[in-house]
Amino acid sequence: MAETVNGGNNQPQAPKEMSMEIRLLLAFLLMGVVMFVTPYFFKSPPAAQKGEKAQTTQEAAGQKQAEEQKNAQPAPTPAESQKPQTQKSSSPASTAAAAPAATSAGTPQQAQPLFIIDTDLFRVAFSNQGATVRSWQLKKFKGNDNKPLELMNTAADLHPFSLHFPDQKPTSDVNKVYYTQKPDPDGLGVTYEFSDGHTVVRKIFRFQKDKYLSDITTEVTVDGKPISNLIEWRGGFGDLTVSNAAGHQRALFFNQANNKLVEQNAKTAKNGPVSSSGNYSFAGMADTYFAAVFLPADGSTMHQVTFSDTVRTALEEKAEPFPGIAVSNGVINRFSFFVGPKDLDLLGRVNPKLKEVVNFGWMSVLAKPLFLIVNWFNDGFVHNYGWAIVLVTIVINFMLFPLKLANMKSMRKMQALQPQIKQINEKYKNVKLNDPRKGEQNAEVMALYKQHGVNPLGGCVPMALQIPFFFAFYEVFTVSVQMRGASWLWVADLSQPEPWAIKILPITMVVSQFLMQKMTPQTSPDPNQQRMMMLMPLIFGFMFYNLPSGLVLYYLTSNLVSMGQQWFFNHTAAAEEAARSVEPKKKGGRK
Repeated sequence: MAETVNGGNNQPQAPKEMSMEIRLLLAFLLMGVVMFVTPYFFKSPPAAQKGEKAQTTQEAAGQKQAEEQKNAQPAPTPAESQKPQTQKSSSPASTAAAAPAATSAGTPQQAQPLFIIDTDLFRVAFSNQGATVRSWQLKKFKGNDNKPLELMNTAADLHPFSLHFPDQKPTSDVNKVYYTQKPDPDGLGVTYEFSDGHTVVRKIFRFQKDKYLSDITTEVTVDGKPISNLIEWRGGFGDLTVSNAAGHQRALFFNQANNKLVEQNAKTAKNGPVSSSGNYSFAGMADTYFAAVFLPADGSTMHQVTFSDTVRTALEEKAEPFPGIAVSNGVINRFSFFVGPKDLDLLGRVNPKLKEVVNFGWMSVLAKPLFLIVNWFNDGFVHNYGWAIVLVTIVINFMLFPLKLANMKSMRKMQALQPQIKQINEKYKNVKLNDPRKGEQNAEVMALYKQHGVNPLGGCVPMALQIPFFFAFYEVFTVSVQMRGASWLWVADLSQPEPWAIKILPITMVVSQFLMQKMTPQTSPDPNQQRMMMLMPLIFGFMFYNLPSGLVLYYLTSNLVSMGQQWFFNHTAAAEEAARSVEPKKKGGRK
């Protein structure tokens, strides 16, 4: 790169222009500052107290359920309240006062124990109060509390599969009353029914043993006439054990009319519920790694309402606004319901349009192919995402080697040109910055570079080549559910920073970058600029310290491969030939 020329010995030195390496470094740091600062503002709950807090939450939830059962029936004893499918007889007066609802036959209903749907993938707990869900756990995934992942907010008073009535209201609060509960013989389904003599409600839930799909039907009539009802999931969805859980959640739907996925956060409905209707492939909720979406069984027009629910969670006492949804596809709702990980293959088998819920962001043109390649290496060869990242990084660096080799030659030439550049600087050492001859000095330097085919911005090339892949890998680690919980050697989760105060990967990355700087030809004689460039590894280590471990592994591997390539180049004849090619010609036409 062109060097800034100092003034004479007896004059104050003119301010030096910022080098291109420094400018690119500052730009890269500004782009990364958001990713680095975010973890400091959104702290995860202290790990030492998670077990105690989760236990307290479970106890509170149990007490809450017991109080609901106690208040909803004619003061049964604790023993009676635990008897499944049993109703204790009482006097007509007490029954009329205590029972909030009755079946069409006039039999009073009471709270029953939670009905559990247990499949290979789910553990779902239904309550006959409101015919709603009180727990929805994924068996193959864990939260940051190291427990099976709970997808609903058990601390909220809003329960999934409550019903929303935008127009005519039923004659009873059907989200609070008790329903008759009719389990299917195989234990994979349940039917709930309620009637107060005017309003009749029927909800049918049917699950599959080894799939993330279920079937849901709801129907409400008042005096024999069907009325519009929407199925709700409100109060939070997804992994609520992460920091800033509310910020990761979205309501969404896929509009077939314009082939576009529409996402809405809690702010969308801050002034009240927001409604939309159309020919939607699906509608529902999603966070970073999981989705819960309703797919119309017959492709009918869907109606969706988005809510903003300010609630606390089991791990966060401070209430935050969470998006919620309610959906329908007619007066009788018939949906397939997908709840599970945002796995591209899995989503594609359910519905090709469901792949759109995996949003790779503005770098999708590079991030999505990169993810598919990493996934291919994992599935076909190493069966470990950490080693797959290492292999893909090696492949990328060798594909870029021709460009890097040209840059290495250019930097070697720049190093060899420093004596000639120094002579030019000495020639103009007393020229001030505002002197017209300063332009002549710069012209001579650039002519020297052009004569020998040297790119003065060559020192920026390695960093510039890293930037697109850096952001693409960042999107992969923050979107792909496959990376969530993926381990490598001592790293338990490649999508998270190492959990210790002293993190091995970032420190190793800093050391590797120091060594790479030492191996790279120094193209500037200015000691201040050299010291600044040697600070870069520390700055990058500071920035990477709380980024996903997989991203640090990528950068570390890239450094190690670059070191090997630089060592190889430094020990080839090409390096010496590059240096000799810029030597000034001696008298007689020989160098």
